[in-house]
Amino acid sequence: MAMKKIDSNAFVYPMPMVLVGTHYQDRPNFMPVGWINRVNFNPPLIAAGINSRHTTAEAITETEVFSVNIPDESMVEVTDYCGLVKGKNVDKSELFDIFYGDLSAAPMIKQCKLTLECKLFQKVEFPTNTLFVGEIANVYADTSILTDEKPDIKKLKPFTLTMPDNRYWTVGERLGDAWKIGNSLKD
Repeated sequence: MAMKKIDSNAFVYPMPMVLVGTHYQDRPNFMPVGWINRVNFNPPLIAAGINSRHTTAEAITETEVFSVNIPDESMVEVTDYCGLVKGKNVDKSELFDIFYGDLSAAPMIKQCKLTLECKLFQKVEFPTNTLFVGEIANVYADTSILTDEKPDIKKLKPFTLTMPDNRYWTVGERLGDAWKIGNSLKD
């Protein structure tokens, strides 16, 4: 196998697509985010990298809360659209049925069968982006995506983003069980 040095702006594949919900100028706003990841077990923390100039970054900084809504494959068009228009100019909340949990400035989307309500835990400023780390306060799941009371990725049908080719992908088949499949290589 030949290894070749490529552009340093290559990304780790794939990145889950979510819609981050905030309140901006007294109305719900949603932005698609692919740079998101769980970063701590207890307390449960999730981090989202968002361009510092975006409305969403401004809203999270102001309200210190946000939501993470996981769209399924059927929502790829509306998710993409939310990234094409600015929340300062377009009321994207009209696209969704919205609900609230305990955090009044963290709007969630009913069409997303898994949503997380988050309180700002920490933010880290980078040259172009801000990494917002949120503590997951509450999780809401449509019962149709649960197996043994846990979210089932096959039922959820999320989609991912790859960069730098900027393409969306569906989630494939299960490969094996984490922290078990490698047992055959132990002593």
